[in-house]
Amino acid sequence: MTTGNPTNPGSDLPLAGLRILDITVVWAGPYSTMQLADWGAEVIRIESTTYFAATTRGQMARPPEAVVRAQSGGMGFPNDEAGARPWNRGAIFNAHGRNKLSMTVDLTKPEGQEVFERLVAKADGLIENNLPQSMEKQGITWERLSKINPRLIMLSMPAFGLNGPYKNYRTWGNHMEAIAGHPLIRTYPDLSPEYAPAGVPSDAAGGIGAALGMLMGLRYRRRTGKGLLIEAPTAENFVPLLGDFVMDYSMNGRLWNQMGNQHWSLAPHNVYRTQGEDAWVTIACWNEDQWKALCEVMRREDLIDDARFCDNACRYENRAELDALIGEWTVDKQASWIMGKLQLVGVPSGVVMNERDATEDQHLNERGFFRTITHPEAGTHRSAMTPFKSANHPDVGPRRAAPLLGQDNEYVYKTLLGYSDDEYRDLEERGHIGMDYDPSIP
Repeated sequence: MTTGNPTNPGSDLPLAGLRILDITVVWAGPYSTMQLADWGAEVIRIESTTYFAATTRGQMARPPEAVVRAQSGGMGFPNDEAGARPWNRGAIFNAHGRNKLSMTVDLTKPEGQEVFERLVAKADGLIENNLPQSMEKQGITWERLSKINPRLIMLSMPAFGLNGPYKNYRTWGNHMEAIAGHPLIRTYPDLSPEYAPAGVPSDAAGGIGAALGMLMGLRYRRRTGKGLLIEAPTAENFVPLLGDFVMDYSMNGRLWNQMGNQHWSLAPHNVYRTQGEDAWVTIACWNEDQWKALCEVMRREDLIDDARFCDNACRYENRAELDALIGEWTVDKQASWIMGKLQLVGVPSGVVMNERDATEDQHLNERGFFRTITHPEAGTHRSAMTPFKSANHPDVGPRRAAPLLGQDNEYVYKTLLGYSDDEYRDLEERGHIGMDYDPSIP
């Protein structure tokens, strides 16, 4: 059992006693380690005061005021104020940094590598999602780490893999999804691919997949006593989510593109404008009973036997006319009213929510999905919790806010690694230990 953990000593959560080193960036990697930390693992983020990983603790360490006002410098500062240490206040990090620890070390220096080796020797696992050549330059390779700790489970989640022609391609989630074929499918009809939605579900999928991969690795170690390298490329993890399209091409040579909100065989299946500014509702019918129920709620029973819409094939063929008719009905009604009426008669329908709608949603709040977390520099705010619950286990709530940069240096260096006070001060003077980024970093 790990001792001295400042996040949750004595926890009986399922992963208590596991120590995971976290060298992750952006969203996919940090989201994976969040899952493990939520369930009790001691997750130690290895960070640096001399290097700023973009889009991890914000877009910039010290964004100019104009950038902050434009809401593009930190991905959400409280009250749009960057504060003295913006890297501790951004929403992008604080959303997935909870329950983790943060220590700083400069891996470009020999003494930093010594600190890292001592950490690896005491770890159960390590997760990273960086450019392979960057990890190789830092000596963070399976060949080296497995010699330091033969029982280590190392999980790498590069964009495209640890070998192959794309190995060292620099990328973000949208680039990986482009290569996986997603944007062309989700682009709206009659619009070019540049209008594809900007969301990157590949990051979230990669995060969940990596957490599962780490647990499988730990299970393997329990059975065999051996460590394991697990490779979980984010792009490859995402392609199976499009598996039906891939199989359709392999079987029929058919390419799908520009589906937008449409289903490839169902109608109605779309998003419709409702009363209010930029307010929308989704409606779909999977069978004739649902179609009939929709017509009755719309008080358009005449459409049930309309030759254009008499069965699903006809409705799909005439979906543009059908969508126009449904849109005429929804446009002056509240989205929540439509959803309630249709769900009551078994028709799939849902309000298209924005962030405010979601945080105020009655269902999510009744289930305790959002919790209040007080951060020492970002203040008190509500945050989405883990996607997993257990009916017969203590609540997996927020035990601790996202860590300040270097907040747990003393615990890691002195308690965990056994450095003396004098050694700790020496490492501080050498630039390894700190809570502020180097002044030269913008």
